[in-house]
Amino acid sequence: MKLLRFGNTGEEKPGIEKTDGTWIDCSAFGEDWTEDFLDKDGLKRLSAWLKDHEGECPEVNKETRLGPPIKRPSKIICIGLNYSLHAKESGMEVPKQPVIFMKATSSLTGPNDNIIIPRGSEKTDWEVELAVMIGKRASYVDKKDAMDYVAGYCLLNDVSERDYQLNHGGQWVKGKSNDTFSPLGPYLVTKDEIKDPHNLRLWLKRNGEMLQDSNTSDLVFDIPTLVSHLSNYMTLLPGDIISTGTPAGVGLGLNPPTFLKEGDEVELGIDGLGTSKQVAVNYKG
Repeated sequence: MKLLRFGNTGEEKPGIEKTDGTWIDCSAFGEDWTEDFLDKDGLKRLSAWLKDHEGECPEVNKETRLGPPIKRPSKIICIGLNYSLHAKESGMEVPKQPVIFMKATSSLTGPNDNIIIPRGSEKTDWEVELAVMIGKRASYVDKKDAMDYVAGYCLLNDVSERDYQLNHGGQWVKGKSNDTFSPLGPYLVTKDEIKDPHNLRLWLKRNGEMLQDSNTSDLVFDIPTLVSHLSNYMTLLPGDIISTGTPAGVGLGLNPPTFLKEGDEVELGIDGLGTSKQVAVNYKG
């Protein structure tokens, strides 16, 4: 299934994209796509419900705004330097253990919403990433069992303010958590629809120029390794997002370094997970 949420910010309703590409409103199911939905075997229950009720669900105009495909998760966990060429362009060694940092959940936004360049920022950057969504509570998970805890996958732009990230002291979270810095979606694609998440093309364009073009086969640490590793340090809850890292081609790594300015358009995609598009706008306070 491809789960989506549609409507005005803060008023999103649950829906799905059918196999023919039509969007339908699943409000009659009685639940939003949340931690609680996933925790109570919601994907299985929704699939069974749709067999009897899909034809009764109203169609949604595809011009309607999409929100994040999950309502406020408990955590957004990111993995740094998880593609070898990205580590190289960052001037850092390939990590021997996963590099972990967090993004505030308040940074989450719809896949096609504007990116707001923070007040005074001159180094707002882009990062296309494969996001893994957890489907059930995970603690001290063995690697061989780790995929049992995955609900599905999303496209995510890990927007980053590099000056905040690298020069403001402390951890990277400062440069990762501004409002609108986590455009997610368009969908949560359930794992049964993705044959091999470790062989997906992912790409990003800025103003039509291809800057990132790689494949998840180049991940330093694969998904089972990440789920197992993280579950040793924190309990992963249903709906939690693990953003698995970005390939080479970020603005910081270009020569000369290049960052987003007002009016720039960012388009990105991953095989099977759809595409998204954001326009950068300056903060107006």
